[in-house]
Amino acid sequence: MNFEKLLAWTGSAGSGTAPLVYFIGIKGTGMCALAELLHNSGFPVTGSDRDEVFYTDGILKELGIPYYESFAPEHIPANAGLVIRSAAYTRDSNSEIAEAEKRGLPVLKYTDALGAYSARFDSSGIAGVHGKTTTTAIAGTLLRGVGVSARILAGSAVNGFGGRSTLTLGDKYFVAETCEYRRHFLSFHPRRIVLTGVESDHQDYYPTYESIRDAFIEYTKLLPLGGELIYCADDPGAVEVAESVNKGRVRLIPYGLNAKGDFKIVSLQAGEERTSLRVASFPGELKLRLPGRHIALDAVAALALTDSLVKDEYGGWTDAQRESLRRALEDFRGSRRRQEIIGEAGGILFMDDYGHHPTAIRTTLEGLREFYPRRRIVLSFMSHTYTRTAALLDEFAASLEKADQVILHKIYGSAREAYRGGVTGRTLFEKTKALRDGVLYVEEPPEAAEVLKGILKPGDLFLTMGAGDNWKLGTALYGYYRNAQ
Repeated sequence: MNFEKLLAWTGSAGSGTAPLVYFIGIKGTGMCALAELLHNSGFPVTGSDRDEVFYTDGILKELGIPYYESFAPEHIPANAGLVIRSAAYTRDSNSEIAEAEKRGLPVLKYTDALGAYSARFDSSGIAGVHGKTTTTAIAGTLLRGVGVSARILAGSAVNGFGGRSTLTLGDKYFVAETCEYRRHFLSFHPRRIVLTGVESDHQDYYPTYESIRDAFIEYTKLLPLGGELIYCADDPGAVEVAESVNKGRVRLIPYGLNAKGDFKIVSLQAGEERTSLRVASFPGELKLRLPGRHIALDAVAALALTDSLVKDEYGGWTDAQRESLRRALEDFRGSRRRQEIIGEAGGILFMDDYGHHPTAIRTTLEGLREFYPRRRIVLSFMSHTYTRTAALLDEFAASLEKADQVILHKIYGSAREAYRGGVTGRTLFEKTKALRDGVLYVEEPPEAAEVLKGILKPGDLFLTMGAGDNWKLGTALYGYYRNAQ
């Protein structure tokens, strides 16, 4: 697909000449978000997906975007000018993609379409193995607080965005979560990049740390002359990537406890359900209602990006903007599946988190331990992908240390890999059990409900964690205890 042609279409959006855009897999979080952005730009939008109900169904219906709940070649309208497809579908697996290509319609993958969209704006890409969604969500919250004209796209629904993953505040800037998997972020057009951290992950595509590090280095090379790399000085991988950047072309902005300069964290305290911090260049104390040093780092990354955009748009800060930012940060309530509080029932706090890498698991549990010092942490963890679990088996087992009680399950497989023998969920259980007490194994998450009813007690924090579907266990238990009250 020719970028110039798409940009020309974008310029005609709202004029009555914009083409109809058809989304294959429109219910996916990113696909729905991009459909909403194009819809808000004046494009006629429609699409298709499976008949399974997702939270995005409500968003599409609220926007008035029609869609089919099945795939069939005849669904594609005769006046469609562009087809955007989810990476989950290919020509061989989806009859609509085959039909679009047969008609000669331009077909873009989601990541390529997002990249083309980003070329319209002064765009900032949020990248890193961990913290992308939270950093993007906080950035959007802060930009709204200080009145910057921007559009934001996060990788999950955000409570402060009305339960959506997009936020439209204007048309000057675009801030988006950008994904490293299969180098998808190389389609993006960044003027600024926020880099939260780099370490081994996605072993099915990046077999070594060096291979994933080099992908991030390649991403930073997309920054134009005068662009900015905001990077975490507390993360060795991010520092290594930053050291590869041509400092004569790109401005480097470090943040964190080990940073030098404006975004050094000079104090950080957590406990009693508040995180308080001070940043070198920002007067006064900043507060968060979410636990963890990692969340504080994400907040400072978002602050550094906000600082760049405020200075670009307004030339500097006002006292009123600083105060608005402070309030916005303290009001931030997180995003879907990122330390998301499901509710409290029977004296038990139910929470769900997407953490599926040992580093994310460890930092999340450490943060929760500080934030809720009086609660016992009972954890249900479901590992995601066989390759990741096998490559990081020891790290996974060690990362669960801060939980008081651990229930492990089968590995949640990925559509991109097939089980070929070797590591299983029980393998992780045996490895973890060798390191500590208080570990149980229940193959299927729903079957753990009865076991947990005999374990949970008032004052506990019950946390479901992972990229699998064990979140349903927490929802079911919350419903049980709520109805028992």
